[in-house]
Amino acid sequence: MVNALGKLGIWAHPSLVSDELAQEVEKLGYGAIWLGGSPDADLSDVDRLLGVTDRVVVATGIVNMWKDDAAPVAESYHRIVGRHPGRFLLGVGIGHPEATKVYQKPYDKIVEYLDQLDEAGVPVEDRALAALGPKVLKLSAERSAGAHPYLTTPEHTRQAREILGEGKLLVPEHKVVLGTDPERARSIGRPRVENPYLHLTNYVSNLKRLGWTDEDLANGGSDRLVDALVLHGTAEQIADGVRAHWDAGADQVCIQVLNEDPLPVYRAVAEALLS
Repeated sequence: MVNALGKLGIWAHPSLVSDELAQEVEKLGYGAIWLGGSPDADLSDVDRLLGVTDRVVVATGIVNMWKDDAAPVAESYHRIVGRHPGRFLLGVGIGHPEATKVYQKPYDKIVEYLDQLDEAGVPVEDRALAALGPKVLKLSAERSAGAHPYLTTPEHTRQAREILGEGKLLVPEHKVVLGTDPERARSIGRPRVENPYLHLTNYVSNLKRLGWTDEDLANGGSDRLVDALVLHGTAEQIADGVRAHWDAGADQVCIQVLNEDPLPVYRAVAEALLS
């Protein structure tokens, strides 16, 4: 059983999370480190970070089902929880149809993969599912601890909570830029929203379900869209955006810092939200 994740986490590519950064994040009170970028099946970075920290949970956000089979991922899960019980959450997901040439209906692939994790003894309560649309959100409630949505808004969090029901984990990711110049913040955030996400069917479809228009999605994203997907401003303004997810039903929000040096941002946001 995974320990409580706390209200605030970070989301970053493993290459950006040094041992020292993980230790500082833990000291600041963050409850989880979510490792993005489709970590390899051996999950060596999970081992590394758990080995240099004491309490923080490390989660994958997410292991890509097209890229890595369930069997080696399950082997890594058992190795890790044997060494660090209660501190690992296995996040898995379908990734993007544009990134694979293998043909199988995405929903069928998810169900098959979860079946294989069951067979390999990975407990439902120790895994989470990347989920955006209603059908996969419902599946995440039935077959995992809950959902880890990416590139979303508090309105999506509200809808996701209604689908998941109470008692199921809901951890959205949200990008942040600390800085009070809106144009500069957008210049940092827009490329990270547009490439690749505004060219991937699952994210575009989700944003349209939330009411964003073709005009919002064109040319790298409208200012309004970028502002919704990348929190920016002072630490307190960013904190207000995180609180909006909490108020909408999120258990934890994991922030992805886009500033060149993330540690001062982690410090400022933690001070605004956790002190």
